[in-house]
Amino acid sequence: MNATGTPTVAWELLDGGVKGVAKKYSQDRGTALTTADGRAVVLTVADGHGSRAHFRSDLGARWAVEAFTSCARVYAREVVRRGDDAANWPRLLAEARTLPQQVVHAWRRRVLMQEANSPAHGGHGTPPSGAPEPDLAVYGSTLVGAVLTERLLICWQLGDGDIVLVDEDGTTHMPFYTGPDMGDETESLCEPEAWRKARLHWQPLTGGPPPGVLLSTDGLSKSFADHEGFLAFATGVRAGAASHGVAAVQAQLPDWLGHAAKYSGDDATLAGAFPVPGPGAARPQPHPHIDTH
Repeated sequence: MNATGTPTVAWELLDGGVKGVAKKYSQDRGTALTTADGRAVVLTVADGHGSRAHFRSDLGARWAVEAFTSCARVYAREVVRRGDDAANWPRLLAEARTLPQQVVHAWRRRVLMQEANSPAHGGHGTPPSGAPEPDLAVYGSTLVGAVLTERLLICWQLGDGDIVLVDEDGTTHMPFYTGPDMGDETESLCEPEAWRKARLHWQPLTGGPPPGVLLSTDGLSKSFADHEGFLAFATGVRAGAASHGVAAVQAQLPDWLGHAAKYSGDDATLAGAFPVPGPGAARPQPHPHIDTH
């Protein structure tokens, strides 16, 4: 924000998803939106587990995205309102740490409402007092989310999925990456006190927001032969947005994700944000090349 209080950054957003090959329908959900009068971005993707034991996980993923988006929009408005003063950051960080619990509770309420009206394993109505709780695993899902403003980037992750930050020179950073995925087991919203397993990334943006912030379900990264190939894809998406515009990338995204889904066999969903100069600021000249692999 400049001295007159006018935002110096606007945002262009990217989102899309495809179902895995031979799947009847996608277990993924995702969204990208602006809030706080366009001064903050909320990104989120969720991946329903999709196995026989999780036969309503498409609903679980949908409600995960809805719960995160609702809670994150409230939080994003506070970040915009107070985040320009670094003295407020400790309090905002403390609030960021409580957000996963808010999301999990909102998700569980929605799941239990569904169970009261249409139990996954038959029966009718809410279980009597003292009866076992409904099988939440039926709705199991991962969740990856972010709130982004001019001054702060806050990310959360529960279960698998990827967050990639792309710098101006194409350098990539992955806040939560710990190495290759060694199996199909993952943390889930359906676990008891799931919020305790959520990871948090807090990043003051003293040099401005990253030129590209990309969130994706693991069906995308698994489609590449190696980790470097996935990072090259992320760099290419950001380069394409810079050179041809986000609208052009959005138009090609279904083809790119569909190509990925052929290799991984899994659903693939991506949500991204790219800062652009605010009103009155000069835009950079486009680069003539686009490369997505």
